[in-house]
Amino acid sequence: MSQEAGMQEMYTLKTIAETLNTSNDLSPMLDTVVGKLLELTGLTTGWVFLIGERGDYSCVSDHNLPPALLHKEKEPMRCGTCWCVNRFWDGRLDNAVNIINCKRIEDATEHQWGDTHDITHHATVPLRSGDKMMGLLNVASPGKEHFSDSELALLQAVAYQIGSAMERMRLYSAEQRRADLYARLGEFSRSLGLKMNECSNADDMARTVVKLLVQHYDWPFVALLAQKNGTLSVQAAHANGLEETKTFCEIPPEVGRRLHRVIDSHRAAQLSSAEIGELAALCDTSLPVSAMSSGLAAAIPLSPPGETAVLVVGLGSASDLLQADREVMDALAEHITASWESLRLVDKRRELTRLEERNRLARDLHDSVNQMLFSLSLTAKGAERMLSGSAELHPAAEAMRDIRSLSQEALKEMRALIMQLRPAGLESGLLSALQEYGTGQGLQVIVNRTGMRTLPRSIEEGLWRIGQEALNNVRKHAGVTAADITLQLTDTEAVLVVADRGKGGAKRRQAMPASSLGLSIMRERAQSLGGRLELASSSRKGTSVTVVIPLPSELG
Repeated sequence: MSQEAGMQEMYTLKTIAETLNTSNDLSPMLDTVVGKLLELTGLTTGWVFLIGERGDYSCVSDHNLPPALLHKEKEPMRCGTCWCVNRFWDGRLDNAVNIINCKRIEDATEHQWGDTHDITHHATVPLRSGDKMMGLLNVASPGKEHFSDSELALLQAVAYQIGSAMERMRLYSAEQRRADLYARLGEFSRSLGLKMNECSNADDMARTVVKLLVQHYDWPFVALLAQKNGTLSVQAAHANGLEETKTFCEIPPEVGRRLHRVIDSHRAAQLSSAEIGELAALCDTSLPVSAMSSGLAAAIPLSPPGETAVLVVGLGSASDLLQADREVMDALAEHITASWESLRLVDKRRELTRLEERNRLARDLHDSVNQMLFSLSLTAKGAERMLSGSAELHPAAEAMRDIRSLSQEALKEMRALIMQLRPAGLESGLLSALQEYGTGQGLQVIVNRTGMRTLPRSIEEGLWRIGQEALNNVRKHAGVTAADITLQLTDTEAVLVVADRGKGGAKRRQAMPASSLGLSIMRERAQSLGGRLELASSSRKGTSVTVVIPLPSELG
């Protein structure tokens, strides 16, 4: 190499190094460097491919492409494959090499996409930093079919400079992204803490989490999936900031297996474009499926106590899930899981407070009204005996007998009310508690159950009280001493049926407000739980009370 050529090479490397230090923005930097490289080497055309870990590639910079390669918005540079990209994928491209007859140019010539400016060959150089392979630098000139060893060595040195600068920019960008993501995580956590008081169950919690994630992270697609009967189903979804009402739709088996592997790993993981496209289509989102299938998505496993769930988010058009994203997503999962546990604890505290208040009221009724009714019954009985002891029946004796009978009936009602206020026995199950209650009321109760799942405490107690009132009506109005109770449980609802074969008449009592207070209370309890009460009554078939209560997701 002549001294002049050596000086020119040193000048080229110095100029490229100075250019690389002028920006932290990758695309403008590459555009500037490619243009400067072509200017210094006398070449005319150049382009850069960035190639991801999954083999996908994109042309992120180009300079002075011939018309043939600009066809249909640079389609030849976006689609298909070629020798240099294939060698890069195979790991066989270690140094700068000559490429004979560029396939992209050949395809453009074959399909007559335009003038090639007499470019047939190019040199290709791998971009790397250490062992990390990033992409390719290609350069060419009209009529140039061969690059000398010295030219390839210079291109190789420039490629090392570009690769090192790209790695520096990647690290800088990753730190910026990490800081931004953690700042958003703090805002999300505060918002979730404020919204917690508005969540009454796991379904509310899921919708709140998804909505807040869309607001704070600007993610185009967010879906929360929960496991029901061994199958993951969509519980809540947002796309483009719009809440989707289509929930609990079952996901395809292939996607389900992939998500279960993510859950088992306990770490956030990247999803393929096909997988996120399937989920976006499944959720019937307002976001075009093509937009989701061309972007990046991640699955974040959650660990609500005793349950299985996963959060799926569309992150936009990034090519790979960065380490910063994984760290923040794992922290995000911990925050959401902690909030779920907090919701459970708050609900338990509320329930304990309600139980304590009911127990206090029951004790007060027992110590005051119940004792007074018992004393009234004894007093009336003593007065009745005194009046009945005379030779001639005193006129007040019959009145004392009525007072005693009424006080005993009121005492029985008061004891039943106290028992309702203190729902002892639910520890052994709703049906066992109702059967025991019916037995205490002098009824023979036969119970039957279909389906297995855990009932939320509020729903279990609501059904317990409705069942008590229904059994009270059997005792007071049916004219029989037997009743049948059926509890049917599905994924979406609980159905409680209390039936007897008595004389009916419940419809007539319902039409008289003064005598249908119990039916009104049962209906109000059912409606307060979001359900409904159905009444069927006839003199031939007896009376059946059916209560249908929707059940929330078993998540949380």
